This record gives sequence, structure tokens and C-alpha cells, in this order.
Amino acid sequence: MSNSVFIKNLYTKCRIHGTGEAQVAISDAEIYVLIALAANDLNWSLEKLGMSQIKLPAWDYYEIGLDWFENLSGDYVTSQKILSLLDICIKKNQDFALFIENLSALHRRRVKFKRILSSQPIPSMEQIGPRTLLEYGACDIELLANWMTWRKWIYDIDNRSAQETGYLFEPILASSLGGETIGAKNSPIKRIDESGRATNSGRQVDCLIPHANTAYELKLRVTIAASGQGRFSEELSFPVECQAAGYKPVLLVLDPTQSNRLKELSRKYLECGGKLFQGEQAWKHMEKQAGAVMSVFIKKYIKPAIKLVDDLEINLPRKISLEWRGDYIEISNETSNYIIPRSREE
Repeated sequence: MSNSVFIKNLYTKCRIHGTGEAQVAISDAEIYVLIALAANDLNWSLEKLGMSQIKLPAWDYYEIGLDWFENLSGDYVTSQKILSLLDICIKKNQDFALFIENLSALHRRRVKFKRILSSQPIPSMEQIGPRTLLEYGACDIELLANWMTWRKWIYDIDNRSAQETGYLFEPILASSLGGETIGAKNSPIKRIDESGRATNSGRQVDCLIPHANTAYELKLRVTIAASGQGRFSEELSFPVECQAAGYKPVLLVLDPTQSNRLKELSRKYLECGGKLFQGEQAWKHMEKQAGAVMSVFIKKYIKPAIKLVDDLEINLPRKISLEWRGDYIEISNETSNYIIPRSREE
């Protein structure tokens, strides 16, 4: 097997992340299915890969429930089989390594978040009690206590969701663009002091492509920032510091919505020799930069989940019902429902 060290490292990256209680490890059977999905997405012959016998409930990953993956029987799959398949696919196209690594990362994070949903504890009265001072007397005390319990649980879940998405979203987009996310400690782009001189303090970069001297700022949208002018000053200083370090700053905004802040920010990027890509232009730019294989990943796995929700344009949320039934939570409206199983320990 050629380049076996690389293949084995890739296999490990696909299978496991995290340590201790936070570790998520998916089975060989799950990786096998993900390889089949990826090959099918790329219109490769499963028969030629020796995978023609595989039967899936759907060939769209998002239509396959995580429960189905959890109940997979792995008797027919060995780690050696996975290594062999990875080797064959990467010989066919080197970018397959990035495709399957990102697809596995997406799957693992979804598995982990399902675990979070199933185990995030109900807030205690001690946690929410002091908050009653702000609304006590506005309604029946039992209604108020239940409202605050739901509110705190949803707040905790949303924080966990934002955290997990942050670990997933930017690295996937950065790798698709041909770069990587760089932390402030190792960043070649340094902060500039009031005198215009570079300091020893680095700037975190969403996507750095060293060989192209390009630094991307990746955003879902640019609106009036809740954190105020201080945070926006940070945004405005990034393209200036990129230019000073010899990098072209590129602002990539997925949402097409215009705002005064976006206009001001984009002007600063252009002044510093940079570029702006927004909305459909941003998606097209990513697909072009990604190449034939990874552009498929963007179209299949990233764009639908983000763009279709944005296109709904919910101005006022409709009525939904939330009910905690002990071993599951049900979220429903008039036409559909979403069941979140709860762990028996909880």
C-alpha cells in the first residue's frame, strides 16, 4: 500500500477526535458508509470500488438518521478494508482525502451534538431562582418557573451548539479553500500599534493560504454588531494588518443581505488591496477555489444547510410546542415534529 503512514493517519482523523469523556469515535462501519456516500457524490462506480453490495436508506447523507448509523452492524468491515478503500480512492483523486476527512468531521460533530441533546441536564431551581425577581408577579409562579427552565435549557444547548459549530464550520471552509485556520499564537499577521508598527501579538485568521499570500475573513453575515463599535474596530483593523504583513485580505460573506456596516467593512478591504465576495458570488468563489472534488462537498453538505435556512426569512417565528416526556423531548408544530431522545440516566 502506497503512502501507508498518510493513509493510517487519515483513518485515525476520520474515526476519532477529542479525549476522555468528550471523545467521539465512530465505527469502521460508519466510515465505510461515509466512503460510499462520498464516492457516490463524486459519481464514482461503487462496483469498481468493491462496494456494490452496500444498501443505504438514502443516498443523501442528511436523509439518513443518526439512529441508523448507530445501529450499523460492522461485522463485514475491518480497519484493513477501510485502509484499502482510502488508498484506492486517494489514488483516484488526492482531494478525496480532504473530502472524507471533512465528511467524517461533520458526522462526528453531529453524533456528538446528539449526545449533548440527550444528556444536557434540566436546570435546577437554584440556577434559575434569582431570575424570578425580574418577572415575578407577571404570571402564575408555576408557569414562570417552567418558562425559565425551558429558557435556561435552550440557552445552554444553544451555547453548546455555537461551540461545536465553531469547531466545525471555519476549518471545513478553510480547508475547502485550500488553506487552514491559524490561531493568534502562530499567525504571521501581527497586530499594529497606534504608531502603525507591527507588534509581537498575532491575529487569528479564519483561513490563511500562505503560497497565495491570502488571508480570508469568513462570515455568515455582517449586521450591526451587538458588541458595538469596539468589536467593529477589530473588524476594520484586520485588512490593514493583513496588508502590512504582505497578505491580501479577502472578506467572504455567505449571506447576501446588505448593511451599512458591510459597506464600510468592504471599503476598508478594497482600500487595502483586498476583495469582497458576498452571497452567491461567495459560494461560486469557494467552489472555484475548492476544485472539482471539494466543490461537490460544498454543494452537497455546506450550502444546503446554510442557504436554505437563510432563504426562509423568518420575520416572526411561528407557534411551536415543546414538551418534555421523560425519555424524550418533542418539538412540534401543526405539520411536523422533532424528537430528541433523552438518556435513561437523565
